[in-house]
Amino acid sequence: MKRLIYLLMLVLPTVALGGHADVIEVELHEDCSVEKYVAIKDDFNKNWASKYGYKAEVFVPVQSSNLTSVFWVGRASSTEAFGKAWDIWLKDLTDPNSTASKLWARFLECGTNVRRVGYNVY
Repeated sequence: MKRLIYLLMLVLPTVALGGHADVIEVELHEDCSVEKYVAIKDDFNKNWASKYGYKAEVFVPVQSSNLTSVFWVGRASSTEAFGKAWDIWLKDLTDPNSTASKLWARFLECGTNVRRVGYNVY
């Protein structure tokens, strides 16, 4: 029994950290606060992303050479899962009445995406 518990202790942290991270550096417009951007992110998570296994957070730097940007950090269970959600997002953007299009308009009003990086997380 102890061996099983030790084995689980070794394996579980690895499983919990696996997946895909989607990191976007965003410069907020002067009329958009961090609170407003976070509210859009919360609506994104609730009304669109949760259906596709994607979840986002907003990181605000406290110590950095760049204190003017915020960072969107999205997570999916794998790069494949991220790719599927991304394909759906792009398709949804072609319909101006879709949830994705309405969210995207709010994101564009609030900030400018400066850089985007994807990571495999182990």
